[in-house]
Amino acid sequence: MTAQISIQGVGKTFPGRNGSAAFTALSDISLEIPENEFVCLLGPSGCGKSTLLGLLAGHELPTGGSVGVGGKPVEGPAADRGMVFQQYALFPWYTVAQNVRLGLKVKGLSRAAQEAQAERMLRAVSLWDHRDKFPRELSGGMKQRAAIARTLAIDPDVLLMDEPFGALDEQTRNRLQDELLAIWQGNRRTVVFVTHSVQEAVTLADRVIVMGRDQGRIVADLRISLDRPRDRMSLDFVEAEREVSQALEQAEAAAPGDRAA
Repeated sequence: MTAQISIQGVGKTFPGRNGSAAFTALSDISLEIPENEFVCLLGPSGCGKSTLLGLLAGHELPTGGSVGVGGKPVEGPAADRGMVFQQYALFPWYTVAQNVRLGLKVKGLSRAAQEAQAERMLRAVSLWDHRDKFPRELSGGMKQRAAIARTLAIDPDVLLMDEPFGALDEQTRNRLQDELLAIWQGNRRTVVFVTHSVQEAVTLADRVIVMGRDQGRIVADLRISLDRPRDRMSLDFVEAEREVSQALEQAEAAAPGDRAA
């Protein structure tokens, strides 16, 4: 299977500040992700998960190796990749619908096409009835659904998600995980999802990539072969959690190199 995302021998070093030494966030990372796969990056704080996601997004460029998406080198942000952050990054002076239409306007779609696509995405995340509200009028979970709808509306080939549910309560987080999977299964895209949660990784992923503290070293690449929808209380789910947790413990115990942002 041809890889949609190709990371080959990637390193990332950040210069020091105020005369301090430079630090290496990632060193010699290689990973391939085929089209339409849902991959979770899991690891202890400071292991370089978000740094790697930023390289895929084009927000940073590697200091060594290569990052490619769709057979092309990543040289900066582009419409084939959409990013969802933990903080919702909605424009407070726009309504929910206006936020979702914004990227479509930049793409040059007609007003009618913008409205049709925005409606489709807002219905998919159960926000159509709230389309005329401003972000300040939404709960945290609703804001994150609006941010996901805005990103999905531009129809990216790759969806990059940096702990998008990390700030939410468990009940809301579980519901949004299920909603995200329903959208993904109905409109397959390649997803790279950063998380600190073993349960979240097992709930969502086809593969879980466990990264260690030692400059982002990949400790484990685990296939989650459970059928969807997944029962978080089933024995098979708990066994998958155990396997991932053991790999995470190995990552936690790894000798730390320089820390990533």
